[in-house]
Amino acid sequence: MDLGTSYQYPVAPGPEADGYEVPQGVDVRGRYDHEFAKILSKDALQFVAELQREFKSHVKYAMECRKEAKAKYNSGALPGFDPTTKKIREGDWCCAAPPPAVADRRVEITGPVERKMIINALNSGAKVFMADFEDALSPSWENLMKGQVNLRDAVNGTISFHEKARNKDYKLNDQIAKLFVRPRGWHLPEAHILIDGEPATGCLVDFGLYFYHNFANFREKQGDGFGPFFYLPKIEHSREAKIWNNVFEKAEKIAGIENGSIRATVLIETLPAVFQMNEILYELRDHSAGLNCGRWDYIFSYIKTFQSHPDRLVPDRVQVGMSQHFMRSYSDLLIYTCHRRGVHAMGGMAAQIPIRDNPQANEKAMELVKMDKLREVKAGHDGTWAAHPGLIPPILEAFNPNMGNAPNQIWSITRPEASSISEEDLLQLPRGVRTMEGLRLNTRVGIQYLAAWLTGSGAVPLYNLMEDAATAEISRAQNWQWLKFRAELDGDGLGVKVTPELFARVVEEEMDRIQKEVGSDKFKSENYKEACTIFTRQCTATELDDFLTLDAYNHIVIQHPKPGMPRL
Repeated sequence: MDLGTSYQYPVAPGPEADGYEVPQGVDVRGRYDHEFAKILSKDALQFVAELQREFKSHVKYAMECRKEAKAKYNSGALPGFDPTTKKIREGDWCCAAPPPAVADRRVEITGPVERKMIINALNSGAKVFMADFEDALSPSWENLMKGQVNLRDAVNGTISFHEKARNKDYKLNDQIAKLFVRPRGWHLPEAHILIDGEPATGCLVDFGLYFYHNFANFREKQGDGFGPFFYLPKIEHSREAKIWNNVFEKAEKIAGIENGSIRATVLIETLPAVFQMNEILYELRDHSAGLNCGRWDYIFSYIKTFQSHPDRLVPDRVQVGMSQHFMRSYSDLLIYTCHRRGVHAMGGMAAQIPIRDNPQANEKAMELVKMDKLREVKAGHDGTWAAHPGLIPPILEAFNPNMGNAPNQIWSITRPEASSISEEDLLQLPRGVRTMEGLRLNTRVGIQYLAAWLTGSGAVPLYNLMEDAATAEISRAQNWQWLKFRAELDGDGLGVKVTPELFARVVEEEMDRIQKEVGSDKFKSENYKEACTIFTRQCTATELDDFLTLDAYNHIVIQHPKPGMPRL
């Protein structure tokens, strides 16, 4: 999908009552709001524009390299370790030591940059809260700008929220989690902000506005002289990490703070990136805060990387867990690599949600969480992720006895045996079967998630799990793969193959089920039919789109004209 200036986004009735004061070459097409204007100050927009102008050509080149790699994999090639960077992998070097403020990260909670969510997450008892502009957020103009306002207030310590329905006030405790921020990936544009006539790069908008307004207060109040801290998503190659490193250096120079103040954890959530872990850490070595196992996106990336390989059909998504050889190898190699380089090796997301109305089912779910986290801490992970505050106690029950008083396991568990993990280990096809229920669950979850995303919610509780864009991507890509190769649903014992006719029937039946589950009024008033159209088109397309959200983004952009400007 071409997201350049040729795409005509919907234009809201206008003109606006007021307009943003912008530097030369910058045009803000999002709705005007007095509070947003404090974030979109002329100086802040100038800072974003400087980042965009300096790095846009590097970003475009990196995206072209992604296309070249995709073409190679589609022609039958396999990802692997780069022989030209062997010296980096074998070299004796370390990243900068973890800042004292975030030496202990044994449990991190994640969620979108919504006001109530931010307060609850910071108060949750977790060591870190990752505030998300990416997979857990639908990137509407309102969500993005309100998110920046919320983070500014959180860093200042003034954030509060009144919930009218419950007549309850929310404010920060004295002790709160450390704040990390995850901007969008390199591939996503920000169509509401044009710089020199082109949509801005979404992550540079997210990073630039947050950094500009908060770096000084964050370093004083949260970072003990370091920070701000970030998570970096969707990286496929070390050249993309190098761009981020250069962005950090430029931001530090403009702000007049020391090199290495900014720290970032890279999510290893693409299959190509697992072969680049040393190189990614090397490029970010003064700014690195380690690596994280982004395991849901990693499964999606496995399917996407092998989209043209009929011998790589993946079983039902519920069967692709950390016990699979390729997933365990990925986790072990990440721990070994990070600890060898002196940084945190963070574990994966526990997506379960407490089951309030069924104590027995809830006890079983919490026990599964605890077992998964016990596996992670014993393997050597320094911390892990939770999607809900209710998961923090069972996670700490696993981590605290095994870590004791140590803030992390960087130097105590080195995992030298993982140095022998091979390309074959990392690429092994996951074992399991494909079933009709797997096809149905993919379809039901994908449509419901996308309907919520189009309405403005990027983190959606479905069937006792917190779904975000990563899990929706698994559903969409797996359906596409099974359809492309007419995969046999071998787990049902009937030999049924996934055909367009079968899929059309499944979509119709699952839409009926969704309507019964959510109720006719909600089904009619919200975006289920539009979501179904988009999801079905994505699953049946000739070519697999790189990202579900890149296409869906066009459906949530509404540009507002400047005062006195005629509608397009």
